[in-house]
Amino acid sequence: MKKNLSLAIVLLLLYTAVNGQKKNEGFRLQIRKATAPIIVDGIGDDRAWSDTDVAKDFYMVLPMDTDPANEKSEIRMAYDDKNFYLLATFYHSTTAKYTVESLRRDFSFGKNDNFLLFLDPFNNQTTGFTFGSNAYGAQWDGTMFNGSNVDLNWDSKWISGSSHDDEKWVFEMAVPFKSIRYEEGVKEWGINFSRLDLKSSEKSSWTPVPRQFPTSSMAYNGTLVWDEAPPKPKLNFSVIPYVLGDVKQNKANNEESEFNTKIGGDLKFSLTPSLNLDVTVNPDFSQVEVDRQITNLNRFELFFPERRQFFLENGDLFANFGYPTIRPFFSRRIGLGVPIQAGARVSGNITDSWRVGLMDIQTASVDETGLPSQNFGVLSLQKKVFSRSSIGIMLINKQSFNYLNESDSLRTIHSEYNRNLGVEYNLASSNNLWNGKAFLLKSFSPNDDANGITQAAHLEYNSRKWSWRVQEEWVSEDYSAEVGFVPRRGYVNFNGNLGYLFFPKEGKIVSHGPTINSQIYFNENIRRTDNLNYLVYQLAFRNRSSLEVFVSDDYVELLAPFDPTRLGKEELDTGTKHQWNAFGGMFSSKPQNLFTYGLEARFGGYYAGGNRTSLTTELGYRFQPFVGLNANLNYNHIKLPAPWNTNEFWLIGSEVDFTFTNKLFFATLFQYNEQSGNFNLNSRFQWRYAPASDLFLVYTNNQMIDPFMPRDWSLTLKFTYWFNK
Repeated sequence: MKKNLSLAIVLLLLYTAVNGQKKNEGFRLQIRKATAPIIVDGIGDDRAWSDTDVAKDFYMVLPMDTDPANEKSEIRMAYDDKNFYLLATFYHSTTAKYTVESLRRDFSFGKNDNFLLFLDPFNNQTTGFTFGSNAYGAQWDGTMFNGSNVDLNWDSKWISGSSHDDEKWVFEMAVPFKSIRYEEGVKEWGINFSRLDLKSSEKSSWTPVPRQFPTSSMAYNGTLVWDEAPPKPKLNFSVIPYVLGDVKQNKANNEESEFNTKIGGDLKFSLTPSLNLDVTVNPDFSQVEVDRQITNLNRFELFFPERRQFFLENGDLFANFGYPTIRPFFSRRIGLGVPIQAGARVSGNITDSWRVGLMDIQTASVDETGLPSQNFGVLSLQKKVFSRSSIGIMLINKQSFNYLNESDSLRTIHSEYNRNLGVEYNLASSNNLWNGKAFLLKSFSPNDDANGITQAAHLEYNSRKWSWRVQEEWVSEDYSAEVGFVPRRGYVNFNGNLGYLFFPKEGKIVSHGPTINSQIYFNENIRRTDNLNYLVYQLAFRNRSSLEVFVSDDYVELLAPFDPTRLGKEELDTGTKHQWNAFGGMFSSKPQNLFTYGLEARFGGYYAGGNRTSLTTELGYRFQPFVGLNANLNYNHIKLPAPWNTNEFWLIGSEVDFTFTNKLFFATLFQYNEQSGNFNLNSRFQWRYAPASDLFLVYTNNQMIDPFMPRDWSLTLKFTYWFNK
């Protein structure tokens, strides 16, 4: 059954991947060399701007994509030998105040009045760059992948300025040609402009984009036409050293405080105009944000996102292979609790249809645990096919060597090697209505029980009113991805959803409709082990608030002993069967208010015939644009028969975020988790004293709750500087 469904999905994927003409080919903006110098000050009164073409007459995307935009926007572009320039002017018909979250870089799109530029220098409709700003001048930049996704972890050197008054706000920027990658001699690039105006609850775009897609969807780009090919790409070489000092103490182990110094750095070098080499030596990630704690009532391993900069840049080449619960490569498996000595990465475009990612990381051995030195190598290669689809291969190798001793037990704990080889096809139709994926993975290991196979595929369709998806997965019991994230093995899964939206012609509701979801798990002998069915009804309001309600039905046959409270109590036996129903809902307030909130509730059954109530609220208040206050509260009440009885626990998070300027920041995060018995405090001061160069001061403190006593703390001062040639 699983093979027949897999074959059917693959055939549908190939059938829908047909070539198609670029949807908005007729939208063309001419860019010419500046006729006079341009000073980037956010005013836009330089004489050169009067000699440019204007992109205007934007199209509304939200709340409805059938009309021209109500709010007037104008975009002008020019260039010289070193930079390309953009001037954006946004008029508004209301007198309401601007909505901005803060002055922090890479702001949240839906919570700010903002402008974004989407640039596709290779015209492949899958990869590119994005730049932008909110109404108070906070910058946004990132790389683009998979035709619409944005990776905001990429930071580059560029300058901008902004101004605003009661009638309009203005954004002006200059991006050095050496800050981006493009092909020599090409005179037409893909481009689009997006505006979100929260005062009128309107999202608009220079080219028409269907409302079910983000304005970053590169299938709907227009064309930027250069009067001459951009300047020949020049050598781009950067060195980013760091030096730090820290003092820390582990009180739980009765250790004395110790002071350490550390130096290291990164090197960035453009091998070709579109291919980069990144090298890191003795890297440090002390300035990285701590993980947000969550209540854990899951039977399987939880996922926490990667936050370390070296692994995030161009991360789509490595981290997006497979599905969220079937990842052959998960970079958080590298270097947590063990020093990374050095790493190197080559990534980018070989041609307009070939992309490559090659990464190698070396870690040190750890005497206390017997962990040997390990090398992690990853190769990812993608080839664009049809109009916007791609075929990719991935090879992952984890190699252990220099064992502290040659005992068989140590080699069993830390295997000599673990390898994964995979092939993947990604579907993206020319009009973006059809998307899908099919992949096959094979693991290799010296252990006989770790040489298995994983296979999965899905196909989905999204129109304005209808959406549906079908998916199947098979993960063999002997499949092993030691550098991946595969929390569950030995199963076959079928899942899908079907949704429909209604669009009232008037009133406060812009759209509403149901979505039915179903997923069912079998063991490899096709015997059902668990399933989840739920119905969701969603309402989207014109002021951008939202409401959804759901009912669900769960069935679980436990495959391993499980404590349903995750508090270290008695465990339910393997093979026991459990069924329950639940209902609940979620509401998010409109982002325009200074005070924002979200509410979520779940009521219903639980394991062993019990009941679980879960209540969550998110509260926020901003003194824009300088101070943001946020609080997250989660309460769980679990009622079960003996020996678990009744249990309740809180998870509380509180954050204070100061953005004194767009270069000076301070944030403090408090987290109180009764389930794990931990209280955490993390404070970060950041001064961006020069482009892409920072001074960090970071304080972290962990306390045990019961009994309330110190666990560990650290204070780190770190200095980085970006030398660029």
